[in-house]
Amino acid sequence: MILDQIVAEKRKEHALRDPVRLDELWAEVAKLPPSRPFAAAIRTPGTLRVIAEFKRRSPSAGAIRSDGNPADIARRYERAGAAAISVLTDARFFDGSSADLRAVHFAAQVPVLRKDFLLDERDLLQARLFGADAALLIVRILEPATLRALVDVARRAGLAALVEAHDDREIEAALAAGADLIGVNHRDLDTLAIDLSLSSRARALAPNAILVGESGIQTRDDVARMRAHGVDAILVGESLLRAPDPGAALAELIA
Repeated sequence: MILDQIVAEKRKEHALRDPVRLDELWAEVAKLPPSRPFAAAIRTPGTLRVIAEFKRRSPSAGAIRSDGNPADIARRYERAGAAAISVLTDARFFDGSSADLRAVHFAAQVPVLRKDFLLDERDLLQARLFGADAALLIVRILEPATLRALVDVARRAGLAALVEAHDDREIEAALAAGADLIGVNHRDLDTLAIDLSLSSRARALAPNAILVGESGIQTRDDVARMRAHGVDAILVGESLLRAPDPGAALAELIA
């Protein structure tokens, strides 16, 4: 399965990292200015907010915008009304990098989410140092105790933790870990199939959480469906990045 392959590669990368003491990373994080308020940006009562994504490729879709300029696209997204911007930083499967994240951080004023397959404390501290205001934690690839610990680490580091779940069990695991920001991935990471009804069930299970609908949202009808499901925000990337002008595509999608 592709997710297992990605996580296995990520663990290999971790084993080859240069040794850096965590206390040194914490000391660097402590010098940073306050992060941008991600949760506040994506929750506006009565308004569906958008997290617009920059990614160059994906295992399911192949090349999307391999030569994209992240700073230019971030500015286009911000002008079109994006509440936040997500950046894929995985190199092996998405052709992403920390440089893409930094470029978006400096180009836009809205909060920035690091989207990757994050596994440990160092991943989160580096996310903050790269310029992220929020970081994705995926329930399916983390043990419950690890997830709880990383939600706590994220908060102490000044990061919002967007905890991604797919089914009812994973949503319950996210809540048990203390998540108040839950991303509902409509894509099954094992089969890559899409089910847009999942966010409706998620709202029933997590009535007080800030809910983000992820994956498979491509049309204005899909956006209307997310509004009906009661999500606070949607994360959209591929459909925007395939358009000649991603900012114009975003403005049209949420018009």
